[in-house]
Amino acid sequence: MIPELGSFSLILAFCLASLMVVIPMAGAITNNQLWMSLCRPLSSGIWVFMVISFACLAYAFLNDDFSVNYVARNSNSLLPDRYKFAAVWGGHEGSLLLWVLILASWSYAVSLFSKNLPLDILARVLSVMGIILVGFLLFMLLTSSPFERTLLNTPLDGTDLNPLLQDFGLIVHPPFLYMGYVGFSVAFAFAIAALLSGRLDAAWARWTRPWTNAAWAFLSIGIALGSWWAYYELGWGGWWFWDPVENVSFMPWLVGTALIHSLAVTEKRGVFKSWTVLLAIAAFSLSLLGAFIVRSGVLTSVHAFAVDPARGMVLLTIMLIVIGSSLLLYAIRAPAVKGSASYTLTSREVLLLINNIILVVSTAAVLLGTLYPLIHEAIYGEANRVSIGPPYFNTIFVPLMGLLAFALGVGTFSRWKKTSVVYLKQQLSKVLIASLAFGIVIPVIVTSEFNISVIVAVVLAFWIVFSIAKDIFNKTSNKETFFKGLKALSLSYYGMQFAHFGMAVTILGVCLTSHYSVERDVRLAPGDSETIGNYEFIFEGVSLQQGANYQADRAVITVLRNGDEYITLEPEKRLYYATQAIQTEAGIDVGLFRDLFTALGDERGDGSWVVRIHYKPFVLWIWLGAIFMAFGGVLAITDKRYRSKKTVKQSQNESVLSGSSSSKPTMAAES
Repeated sequence: MIPELGSFSLILAFCLASLMVVIPMAGAITNNQLWMSLCRPLSSGIWVFMVISFACLAYAFLNDDFSVNYVARNSNSLLPDRYKFAAVWGGHEGSLLLWVLILASWSYAVSLFSKNLPLDILARVLSVMGIILVGFLLFMLLTSSPFERTLLNTPLDGTDLNPLLQDFGLIVHPPFLYMGYVGFSVAFAFAIAALLSGRLDAAWARWTRPWTNAAWAFLSIGIALGSWWAYYELGWGGWWFWDPVENVSFMPWLVGTALIHSLAVTEKRGVFKSWTVLLAIAAFSLSLLGAFIVRSGVLTSVHAFAVDPARGMVLLTIMLIVIGSSLLLYAIRAPAVKGSASYTLTSREVLLLINNIILVVSTAAVLLGTLYPLIHEAIYGEANRVSIGPPYFNTIFVPLMGLLAFALGVGTFSRWKKTSVVYLKQQLSKVLIASLAFGIVIPVIVTSEFNISVIVAVVLAFWIVFSIAKDIFNKTSNKETFFKGLKALSLSYYGMQFAHFGMAVTILGVCLTSHYSVERDVRLAPGDSETIGNYEFIFEGVSLQQGANYQADRAVITVLRNGDEYITLEPEKRLYYATQAIQTEAGIDVGLFRDLFTALGDERGDGSWVVRIHYKPFVLWIWLGAIFMAFGGVLAITDKRYRSKKTVKQSQNESVLSGSSSSKPTMAAES
């Protein structure tokens, strides 16, 4: 009965989504206030029924209802409850349900927190989101229902969840990632609403910015969690693989980063409007592309859902309809925007444009490297399969990120409309000297070697950090006290600086761990040891341990630091009962400046085992940087100017002054 209730709730959500597509949009076109006002209760109803549907599937998992096909394929009676709940999104159908639930949640959030938004704009935004909801709900109901039953031959127990997924990472990574993926649908909906209504102005940018920052912050955390999960779960200490599925989450993040900066220019100066709309369309389009690649069966990956390619064709159709129609609307409406604002080559506008070009080119390079093997295989067949690995991505991506870091430092001191070259030289000369001094001296002193790649990365990181510090000093130097000056700065300003600081931290983490990691695979018998730097790893032996649904060979490795006992690490090699799959669980000592990483390999028959030992400096900084970036996005959202009625009224006045109205859509000219 509970699964049927979940399926019925999906049907009701589909019906309400269909109404949300038609009625509010018709109301916006005819200026019918009643019809437009229905967008809020409709979005609330969709969200309620999606929550009910999700709860029904979770109930089926927690109560071992193996008459439900999806539960039988992805759970087992011995599976711990926390993984039974996370298994709700551990396969194709359930993860699609989570996707649609999050999409409904974003729609509900827009209706809830946009009370001061003009009603016609809100109606159009929610109608566009309703179109996306209809497409995915229809896809789920017709091809991917998680509530299908097998009543005649119900299995006594389930197949079990993939052992790779039986981890804390499954609990946190997909929800955060989907919140970011799907969150870009809000920016997309605002862009389409702007094109339809003609309100492509500074007010539109101000309405869109908080939602874009929120989606970007969620996606930053989601990608970082995925990287962290891969690092400790796959057993060899890698934190990024340039895997196609990793790439499809990274590309929306890159375009989303460009979108955040472009929205700032559109809001402050009323320029780059067409560019901003195109970025909003591209960000969500890349999210849809990710959904297609992961679920279509066109690739094999530990991250992908291996599903029927026929269902992939349905997803491809949805993606082409959404992207094609939005680009067609853009082609029709965007050329009507005319720019008249002036700025110099050293202005903030130009530097942010350079920033966006670098990010878009980086995205195009990643997209090419991701899709080329798939296109090549489709044309020439599996026998002529090609692969594009890290050398390609690193060769192109690393220099582009270096240019981005340099432009970031320059952009910190640039001003809107016009910036004096003399002023830039005055501000940047001291920062450049300090960055070169620290970036060259510190690596050489610490490592006693001259590594040009490391020095460049460290110089760029200090370049960003010192630029931030100098800019904060400039903005607080005229105040009575330093702390008063800090208090006077806006939250959005702090958000920007936290995000930039996070990039510097990530650059250091990526570079230092890539160049200075020590990795050894050694054969150790009880009592044998291996030394890396100041650390000695003593292999004490292996014992058999019982888990809830597995048995494990657990090694005990005592670590000495400078001859003194420091810590004990216990890597495992697990055998899961239901699937007979073997999974490695690393033993890691996490530190701010280095990780000690151990993983247990195969037994060699004489009591010895293959043990993987890594010394990984600064690897934690990769994820700390992502946390700083996401925190910066959150700070920007909390800026009071996005919530004050005065700001909203100002936004509405800007729309009116630019020549747009709710009853007669016109394309607003740039100020």
